[in-house]
Amino acid sequence: MRGRQCTARGRAGHRRGRRLAAGCAGLALVLGLGGAPPGQQASALETAGKTGPGAAADATALAGAPRSAPPGYGGSSVDPGTYAFSGDARTIDGAVSTAEAVELVPGRSYRSTLPPTGKIYYRLRLDATTNLYASATAVPPAGRDAPVTDGVKVSVRNSDGRSCDVDTASFGAGGSPHPVTASAMREISPRSSPCDDAGTYYLTVERADPDGRNASPDAWEMELTTVSEPAPETTGATSAPEDGNSAPPTPVTGEPERRAGGAGFGRATAVGEGVWRDDIRPGRTLFYRVPVDWGQQLQVTAELGSSGPDAGGYVAAALDLDLYNPARGQVDDLGLGYGGAQKSRSLAPLPPVAHANRHSSGRRIAATRFAGSYYLVAHLTPEVADEFGDGPVPLTLRVGLSGARQDGPGYAGQPVPADVFTVTGEDRAAAEGGGAGGDALYRVLAVGGIGTGSALLVGLGLWTLAARRRAVP
Repeated sequence: MRGRQCTARGRAGHRRGRRLAAGCAGLALVLGLGGAPPGQQASALETAGKTGPGAAADATALAGAPRSAPPGYGGSSVDPGTYAFSGDARTIDGAVSTAEAVELVPGRSYRSTLPPTGKIYYRLRLDATTNLYASATAVPPAGRDAPVTDGVKVSVRNSDGRSCDVDTASFGAGGSPHPVTASAMREISPRSSPCDDAGTYYLTVERADPDGRNASPDAWEMELTTVSEPAPETTGATSAPEDGNSAPPTPVTGEPERRAGGAGFGRATAVGEGVWRDDIRPGRTLFYRVPVDWGQQLQVTAELGSSGPDAGGYVAAALDLDLYNPARGQVDDLGLGYGGAQKSRSLAPLPPVAHANRHSSGRRIAATRFAGSYYLVAHLTPEVADEFGDGPVPLTLRVGLSGARQDGPGYAGQPVPADVFTVTGEDRAAAEGGGAGGDALYRVLAVGGIGTGSALLVGLGLWTLAARRRAVP
C-alpha cells in the first residue's frame, strides 16, 4: 500500500605501516574474515586509507564494536539474514533535530536506524537545476503480525519546512513485517516553487503507524540512498506521451530457468526477458533487477506453484510483489492470494520508458521516467506456513521486454551515480548470466573464481606495493 503527497512538486520535473595494517584489516572485513556486519564491510575500504588519531578508533568500530545510537534509541532485533545492505553503505545516525542532521551525498548508500517513534532528519545540499530522489528502506524485525498501515514515511522539505514531496510505504494487506521502501523527491518545476531554490533541504524519516495494534516497539535498521538527475540539454516534451500499449500483457512462455533472488537492492539478482524460477520461504523477501532501456516496455507476471496434492486452506494476501524504478521509487505492486494450487497475476500494463513520462498525472506512468535497473521485490507472508508448512513455495517470474532501445534525453550534466539511468552491455550480460549486484570486489572474486585465501594474499601484495611506492621520495 502506498500514499504519496506532492505539495510543492513540479512535473518538469571521501605512514606506511599504519596504512598497510588498515588496508589488511579492510580487505579482511570485506572478505568476511572480520566480524563486521554486511553494511559496514565496504566502509573498511574507506578507513583503510585513513591515518591519524581517528584511524585506530575507526578500525575498531569496523571490526565489530557496536556504534552508539542516538539518545532514546532501542536496540534493533533485526535478523541480519532478512536484508543484505549495500556493500558500500556507510553507517550514520539520524538526528532528532535539523540542526544536527548529517548530510547525505548523492550516489552514496547509508545504513542508519529508525526509532520506534518520532522523526529523524538528514541534510541535503541542492542546487537550483538538479532533481534529487531520496529513498529509505526500513527493515523491521522478523515477525508474523504487524499493522497493515505501519511501515516507513519519508518527506523532503526545504529550509523553511515546506514540503516538496511525501511518500509512505506500508506492509499492506498481509500485515507481514518485511523490508519496505518509500521515496521522496525534490523536482525542479517549470513554474515558481518553494522547492526550486538552491540551498539546504532535509529528508525526514519516520514510522508510518508506530501506535497501531501489534506494532513493533523496536528500532528498525534502515538503508538510505540519494540519486541526482540533471536537466536535459534541450527542452523536450512538456506533456506525457500518449498512452502506449495498454492491453493486458501476454505472459512470457518457455522453460523456467533457475535464478536465486538476492536479499537486498544492492545484492539484487539480474534478470532479463525470460522465465525465472526460485523457491521462496514464508517470511522471506527476494530482490531482482531488470535492465530496462529508454523506449522499452516492461511486463511482469508473478506465479506461485502448487504446494502439493494434499494442500488445503487459503491465504488471501500471500505474495506481495513491488516494482521500483532505478531511484527506488515505487512504480506498481500486486498482491496474490494462495490456496495451494498454482496461481498467477500480472502487473498492470506500463508505458515504454521515457523522460517525458514524468509529466503524467498518474504515479505509475510518472515513475517510468528513466532507464536503468528496475527492481522486483517479492515477499511471501509467514501465514503461508500456517496453511501449507514452512517449506519453500515455487515462485516464477515471467519478464517481458518489448520495444526498440532508444537514445536517452541527453542530460546537461552527469547523473549521480553516473550510470544510474543507463543500461550498459555489462548490465545486459549480467541479466543473461544472473549476476548479482554489489561492490566490484565481490564481482571480481565471483567471476575470477578466486578463493578467499588467494584473494587475501593478492590484496596484501597490492597494499604492500602501494605502501612501498608511497615511501619512495
